[in-house]
Amino acid sequence: GRLEAVTQQMGYHPQYLDSFLKTQHYLMHMDGPLPFDCRHYIAIMAAARHQCRYLVNLHVLQFLRAGGDPQWLRGLEFIPPKLRNLNEINKILAHRPWLITKEHIEKLLKISEWSWSLAELVHAVVLLAHCHALASFVFGCGCEQDEGLGGRGSLKPLSLGNQCFCEATAGNSYSQELLRINRKRSLDSCMELDSLRERMQRIHVETEGRDEMRLLQQDREEGEGQGAEGGVQGGTEHCSDPSAGLSPLADTDGVVTGATNLACYMQDPDFGYQDFARRDEDQTQVFRVQDYSWEDHGFSLVNRLYSDIGHLLDEKFRMVDGLQSSAMAKRQGCEPSVFKRGIWNYIHCMFGIRYDDYDYAEVNQLLERMLKVYIKTVTCYPEKTNSEMFDRFWKQFKHSEKVHVNLLILEARMQAELLYALQAITQYMI
Repeated sequence: GRLEAVTQQMGYHPQYLDSFLKTQHYLMHMDGPLPFDCRHYIAIMAAARHQCRYLVNLHVLQFLRAGGDPQWLRGLEFIPPKLRNLNEINKILAHRPWLITKEHIEKLLKISEWSWSLAELVHAVVLLAHCHALASFVFGCGCEQDEGLGGRGSLKPLSLGNQCFCEATAGNSYSQELLRINRKRSLDSCMELDSLRERMQRIHVETEGRDEMRLLQQDREEGEGQGAEGGVQGGTEHCSDPSAGLSPLADTDGVVTGATNLACYMQDPDFGYQDFARRDEDQTQVFRVQDYSWEDHGFSLVNRLYSDIGHLLDEKFRMVDGLQSSAMAKRQGCEPSVFKRGIWNYIHCMFGIRYDDYDYAEVNQLLERMLKVYIKTVTCYPEKTNSEMFDRFWKQFKHSEKVHVNLLILEARMQAELLYALQAITQYMI
């Protein structure tokens, strides 16, 4: 009768959990362009990019239940060329989505025995983005670990048994009791929020003429000049080692070492995230939301090609932004929406997405360096997340607030991938 580990964590926010499970169920089990076995295999391919054994195991079981060919589980060499051809955009979306172009789309849609239809491709793209982002949540909330990480209690991934991930909606009846227990476990001193509150209040009293470039330069120098986009990422560690100065994941914990078996589900395993830098503008340009946004462009396209999924995704994006069950450090007049927008825009900034109406100096004011390292790690290379990072970065938050921030990471990352993919599809169609 135990809830599946992901829904245990999302259960801190029952409204969001309902929205998430509806989307998950629709993607995997309702009528759509793709066969059911292919949906789960695409999920396996996506989760393997981040060595997320938890999700891979989950979808292997569902793949077999859907009548999938067990031979496919031997690796990409044993699947139809049509599915294998998806590997390139899987790799790009997972790690450097700004590199996807209309040529990638055209290659998949070209007339041949193994061509994709537009509707099938949109379904596949949503699945890939969904599973990449969910892998970030799985690692960020400790669902991948054999033992609960500091402050999160003992969270052992459930044996798959006979419970479908989407059937966990049955657990919603436990939401209030679960919420009561979890809140009891996560009582923190309000004093721990003082430094965060002061940083938030400082934003509102600073003059409009503050020197943004000076703040960004200071942050760059603190991060030893990593060349991050717009300087906002300057406080993070070098992309090749986001947890520098921290204890790396031990090979004995079964996460990194055991995940080497997942290599059969991906090609080019060394391809990973690299900082999006403005100096590379000759090759990649900043993605400006004013030119292509989810609300004005992505929503209508995805909804037209894959009926109703746009409404479900839009509800989920709005739900995570409007969650009220987590105060998000709202103490003595602090405005949580400012903090949440800072996290969202920082995540999008790491993928080269910029908002012309946002003052990025706020990110450096709101998010201390260690917090930014944590967010960047969970977003860009979640498989490197470990318990020490969780303990050091989140002392000022209640557990429910930690989950809320991880939900923001999940949704901001998913929207970023969708924006790039849907823009490429739009350019192909034009």
